[in-house]
Amino acid sequence: MGRAFEFRKERKFKRWAKMAVQFTRLGKEIVMAVKEGGGHPETNSRLRTAMQNAKAVNMPKDRVEAAIKRATSKDESNYEEIVYEGYAPHGVAVLVETATDNTNRTVANVRSYFTKVGGTLGKTGSLDFIFSRKSVFHFEPGERDLEELEFELIDAGLEDLFVETNEEGKDIAVVHAAFEDFGKMQKTLEGMGIELTSSKLERIALSTTEISEEAAVDVLKLIDKLEEDDDVQAVYHNMAE
Repeated sequence: MGRAFEFRKERKFKRWAKMAVQFTRLGKEIVMAVKEGGGHPETNSRLRTAMQNAKAVNMPKDRVEAAIKRATSKDESNYEEIVYEGYAPHGVAVLVETATDNTNRTVANVRSYFTKVGGTLGKTGSLDFIFSRKSVFHFEPGERDLEELEFELIDAGLEDLFVETNEEGKDIAVVHAAFEDFGKMQKTLEGMGIELTSSKLERIALSTTEISEEAAVDVLKLIDKLEEDDDVQAVYHNMAE
């Protein structure tokens, strides 16, 4: 069935193995949230968001509580959040969000991943014209009238509202708002009694690059390598589906 098919199958198995990595990233996000605003989700919106996202991926409650406790320890590292930007093979733009306690290690690793596949690491801000940072919220729509909800969310900064199907085949409502409207939109949705399955600041590609399926394999190798790194929190690209 070809090299591309085999690579897709391999990625499917890797996705299951990435659950532990996902828990590690969320644990780090919880630590950063607690250090920034304290250990009470009622008064710390970043922590509340991190805990919502942990619940959405079934992160064990004891691991969430351990991360909150760890954050108050004097021995726990402070993490610096750094964004790296570059190009994968075939002209695909790639943006990497990291949280690290050793910037020298992180930049060396990220640069090596790009170099080994024939990509290049660029300067900060070099991809601003390709990616826009957006507030993105997910929830199960249920019987809610989404057309009516659109009108109700306009004052909170709604830019887009649509429904997509997740990997489990369930319908998920997706809300997009401007980066600066994250807190206002989150508060509005919660005030309506909507139980969010995730709340994130994401990078949305404003334009995409069309490449062949065979070429996509080369790009996916870079993305896989980046996502396996413990310092990497998120990877975005503008490769067309």
